[in-house]
Amino acid sequence: MAFASFGIITPVLSVVLSVFMLGLAVGAWAGGRFIASLVEKTGLSAVAFYAGAELLIGLGAFAVSKLFALGESVLLATGQTNSFGYLSLSALVLAFSILPWCVCMGATFPLMMAYVRERDSQNAESFSFLYLANVLGAMTGTIYTAVVLVEVLGFRHTVWVAAAGNFTIAFIGGCLAWERHRTVMVSEKTGRPVETAKPSPAGVSPGRLVKTILFSTGFIAMGMEVVWTRTFAPVLKTEVYSFAMIVFTYLGATFLGSLMYRRHLWNNRVYSTAGLIAFLAIASCVPVMVNDVQLYSRVFRSHYFAFVILLLASICPFCATLGYLTPRLVDEYAGGHPAVAGKAYAVNVLGCILGPIFASYVLLPWIREKYVLILLGLPFFVFYFICGKTPARWPRLALGVFAGVVLVWSLFFVCDFEHYVTGTEKGEVRRDYAASVAAYGKDRDKRLFVNGVGMTALTPVTKFMVHLPLAFHKGQPESALILCFGMGTTYRSALSWDLETTAVELVPSVTRMFGFYHADAMRVLNNPKGHIVIDDGRRYLKRTHEKFDVIVIDPPPPVEAAGSSLLYSGEFYELARQHLKPHGILQAWFPGGEVNTFYAVLRSIHDAFPYVCCFDSVERRGTHLLASMEPIEMQTAEQLAGRMPAAAKKDLLEWSPSENLPAYIQRVLSQETPIEEILSPNLKIRITDDQPYNEYYLLRRLGLMAY
Repeated sequence: MAFASFGIITPVLSVVLSVFMLGLAVGAWAGGRFIASLVEKTGLSAVAFYAGAELLIGLGAFAVSKLFALGESVLLATGQTNSFGYLSLSALVLAFSILPWCVCMGATFPLMMAYVRERDSQNAESFSFLYLANVLGAMTGTIYTAVVLVEVLGFRHTVWVAAAGNFTIAFIGGCLAWERHRTVMVSEKTGRPVETAKPSPAGVSPGRLVKTILFSTGFIAMGMEVVWTRTFAPVLKTEVYSFAMIVFTYLGATFLGSLMYRRHLWNNRVYSTAGLIAFLAIASCVPVMVNDVQLYSRVFRSHYFAFVILLLASICPFCATLGYLTPRLVDEYAGGHPAVAGKAYAVNVLGCILGPIFASYVLLPWIREKYVLILLGLPFFVFYFICGKTPARWPRLALGVFAGVVLVWSLFFVCDFEHYVTGTEKGEVRRDYAASVAAYGKDRDKRLFVNGVGMTALTPVTKFMVHLPLAFHKGQPESALILCFGMGTTYRSALSWDLETTAVELVPSVTRMFGFYHADAMRVLNNPKGHIVIDDGRRYLKRTHEKFDVIVIDPPPPVEAAGSSLLYSGEFYELARQHLKPHGILQAWFPGGEVNTFYAVLRSIHDAFPYVCCFDSVERRGTHLLASMEPIEMQTAEQLAGRMPAAAKKDLLEWSPSENLPAYIQRVLSQETPIEEILSPNLKIRITDDQPYNEYYLLRRLGLMAY
């Protein structure tokens, strides 16, 4: 929802996550700090305040979308998404939109701990019990939402389901509060005492070291999750399900670790902090060692799904150990007291806030993903030497040696994707806050990778994307807009028409690779009629007042990529239509894929434009969709070639100099399919902002859901 309002950019995701975590931290601290006095002043049970918090969270589900829409209108005047003004104001708007509800979420831990102490004042392990239940819920919610709810219900109704859950919890909390009130009333009549929450004493463990470890584990874990998402992309790809599986695995392993801690607590044989930290130091390197290009090519090349499972499993030891250590430290430090536990949990969440920001904006723009993971894991080695004085000498030495071997192996013997690109191929790698961009190859056999995922190649298809609609344009075209820069081929081809050409690209490093693919890049970049904008394409259209003769859209592959629906949806095509001049033509590119997804794209574009033409590409891979508010008059290949300037003709034949231009164009024209023949009569097969049909498809492809 935030992407739709503020752009599919890393800062938006980082701010949403950071504000979410900030709310949890503030809520955990405030809930623990004030619950005792609130109970004393009002005479209400702590669970009554818990019910109130859940009620507010449920109301927030309806408020957030309204606040996002309001914030979007405020931010459209602030410039490009990489500008300081936009980044600063977007943080404020997002904080205003979601922080209040997240504070309520964070408060639920200490509020419920206070209720547990009302019923059992001797309970010293309530945090770990609640933490275990909460992680189980988070794990279930993550996978159920990604796999079932959004595909079946869409975003809006999925949020309604979540809100209904909050309201149900609030009702149950109210019932418990009423039961507690009746118990107190009965005790007053009979004279039997009722246990109440005691004031929270100081922690029962060395506080400074415990809080330092809690902060560090949150910082490192969330920082690593950001890096895992980027470094696993070559294998897991960029689909919604890939990210959901990482989060699900993270939470699932955390749950198992917490469950093990609860069982060990029951049996009075809890692992030592030093031993757990030693294992964290070793486990932090496991994903680095598994994510090895040589391991994949030599062992798993023909067993892709086995490697996916292995890659996801590689984070489990680390996450499970954290799931054991975090509640153990909070239990030990707080002794079941809500105020102390709230403070400790807030410190842990504060690390979760800063970790992703530090990884995204400080480390990843400058350091390879492999080294970022190793660097983030180094503090565990330090903590081990601080805390590791209690184990016997030989086990301590053995753990230290093993950890050192793992560290050395990760540093010097693992071949990651970037090493493969720069070490075995002629290529370049550039990084920024948004992505790691790799370009390699020579002559015409060059490739562009963003976070290890192939984006495009030097192909005449990208030239036809702009030459075709410009040639069909009735008047004398004067301007073109290219959404998604890629290798810059389409942008370069548009300038061969001597037009005012604007290209919008999300990832700054992509545009910096232009010279790797085209020898005349400097000349093209110095063309005064060319303009490159770093922004989300959809957001650029919302904030600009310009109109164009031709708009070319080439969404990043695959067609199921996370966030791609915002460049395929009916709402997006409606927005693009508003930025076309009279006789204007929009060219949308469908790279190929599931036939129902193709039908959904066709339906969305046809709902926005009355006239749509479909041409298979010159290489018979993918489809050009030309859309206009006016009939697109069919012309012969000779007529289209005759409309092209000399520089444009030369550009189109650049990689096929022996071709006859009309015959070359005819190859595409001959592959036209009337849209009436392929447009599905099922009106439900379409893409909208609320129902991202192309991104959420699992139930459909498994035959569990029909349209």
